[in-house]
Amino acid sequence: MIEIKNIKKTFNGKEVLAGISGRFEDSNTSLIIGGSGTGKSVLLKCIVGLIKPDSGGVYYDGRDFINGDRTIRTQIRREIGMLFQGSALFDSKTVEENVMFPLDMLTDMPKNEKLDRVNFCLKRVGLENVNKRMPSEISGGMMKRVGIARAIVMNPKYLFVDEPNSGLDPLTAVTIDELIAEITDEYKITTIVVTHDMNSVMGIGEYVMFLYKGRKLWEGDSQNIVETNVPELKEFLFANKFIKHMKENEANG
Repeated sequence: MIEIKNIKKTFNGKEVLAGISGRFEDSNTSLIIGGSGTGKSVLLKCIVGLIKPDSGGVYYDGRDFINGDRTIRTQIRREIGMLFQGSALFDSKTVEENVMFPLDMLTDMPKNEKLDRVNFCLKRVGLENVNKRMPSEISGGMMKRVGIARAIVMNPKYLFVDEPNSGLDPLTAVTIDELIAEITDEYKITTIVVTHDMNSVMGIGEYVMFLYKGRKLWEGDSQNIVETNVPELKEFLFANKFIKHMKENEANG
């Protein structure tokens, strides 16, 4: 479980996060949603340690990530996997080399064991026999899968995903969502996904946190979100044309 307590962050005098708290449970796919500029990505970066909040706490299974000693912070970082927006693959490295990169950097594992682990992860995300291809030789959806394989190659306890469906067609986006949810459940990972895609919310949102102008205005699950009375969340849903789509489906039986 990851718990955040009263996270605050200001940039150049502008409040970006105004005291955000929440709990992200094991084996759950949790989503942080909101429009552009609401603080979603900043919050994610605070949770993974890329940005230090001005105040507040981040706790991984009770371990203080912000104020804990160096040993604790290093241990937690080794337990984190991350899929960046756009996959962030190395253009000059093959698929195999991209997935193996964390093993090369963080372990003393023999080369044959690394390769076995890489092949296992590629197979798990539905990619086999692509080891020697370059990122430029595979599709956007395949690049996302490679990114997921790299994120789980260290067998993480915590998985962070930033806008996984950016640039993907709807069918591929659903496939990526399902893969993230399956891996979360299968390996009992604590997964946090930043997204603005309402299809993702309804498909995999076991816990959803809605941010608006740096504040948490709503939290709940995907089943209750359409019943919200929060005006800003309603506006966000309409902007995604989600409620309209739901009503059309209901009218059509």
